Amino acid sequence: MSTHDEKIAKLTFGGVYPHYVAKVERKGRTEAELRQVIEWLTGFDEAKQKELAASMVTFETFFEQATIHPNAHLIKGVICGYRVEEIENPLSQKARYMDKLVDELAKGKKMEKILRQ
Repeated sequence: MSTHDEKIAKLTFGGVYPHYVAKVERKGRTEAELRQVIEWLTGFDEAKQKELAASMVTFETFFEQATIHPNAHLIKGVICGYRVEEIENPLSQKARYMDKLVDELAKGKKMEKILRQ
């Protein structure tokens, strides 16, 4: 595992979540929309998201417990300089999927496009 992948694995969902909220709210979107996007990707409802954030689980644990949406492979594009569909480490790819969805939400994309419907 590369240093980059190890850093992602050790990030905590509770540590990153407030940054996601700030990013989307700065752009006029809501925390409820953010939760909807995270639920689509991971299968975690609002209560489970709050529990995981409060318990400060690592991204590694977070994504091990997640049920990744079958259409997640449709998430494409560049985030943080990485093309998400080409990331080889499964954990890093899932984390970047989430980053990409948050980014799309913040950029004002329609929810049905974000949720690959």
